[in-house]
This record gives sequence, C-alpha cells and structure tokens, in this order.
Amino acid sequence: MPGDDAVPVTNMLLYLVIATVPTAACWAVLRLPRLIRRFRRSRATATNLPIERIAADLRRVHRVLTAYGPGTPMVRRMGTLQAYDALLMQACRAVDVPHRLDAVGLGTPLEIERLRVEQSLMSAGLVIR
Repeated sequence: MPGDDAVPVTNMLLYLVIATVPTAACWAVLRLPRLIRRFRRSRATATNLPIERIAADLRRVHRVLTAYGPGTPMVRRMGTLQAYDALLMQACRAVDVPHRLDAVGLGTPLEIERLRVEQSLMSAGLVIR
C-alpha cells in the first residue's frame, strides 16, 4: 500500500522531536547564565568611559576600601568590592588585559584574581594606588 510508507516516516519524525527537544531545552537552560553574562557585558561596554576616568574611579574606590575599619558592615564592604571589581573589569576591557573576575567564585580565588588583575593593569601603565 502506498500510504503505509508515510506512517514510519511520521513516527521517525515524532521520535526525533521527542529525543531532541529535552536535550535542546537542557542545553538552553545550562547556557542561559553565560548568555546573560555576555549580554550584560555587552551593555556595560556600550558606556566606554575614558581610561583616565576609570583609573580615577579605581583609585577612589580603592581608598574607600582601605579606609574601612573593623566595624564596617559586611554589606557595605561587599558592595564596595563588587563596585571595585566592576571597575577593574572596565579597565581590563579598556586596555585589553584578560581577566576572570566574573568567572571565579567568591573567597580566596577571587582575591587572587583581583590581585593578579591589579598587577596586570599596573604593568600596562594604569595607576591604581
């Protein structure tokens, strides 16, 4: 019968859809954070500030960080550190210095990456401190 060939093709297409849709959905869910970071990064680079302004902001925020005493609330410290990291990332983009500040976790790895980035920026001629 001529109509019998259409049924296996339809079943095969249905099987293909059932097999690929969950995989594609999982892939999209796993890639979503990276896509969001890339979108935010592209929006942040749209406001290209002069490097002198970024360096001045880095020095100002660094002074604020070093002036915090032992009684400073952790929320204020963390907010200032996040602002400092954002400025470091802007400076890295401005002078083409690679960084992983947005990829490493909190704690010691972030501190080490922050120090490495500061040194790289100073080696590139940016005065941070």
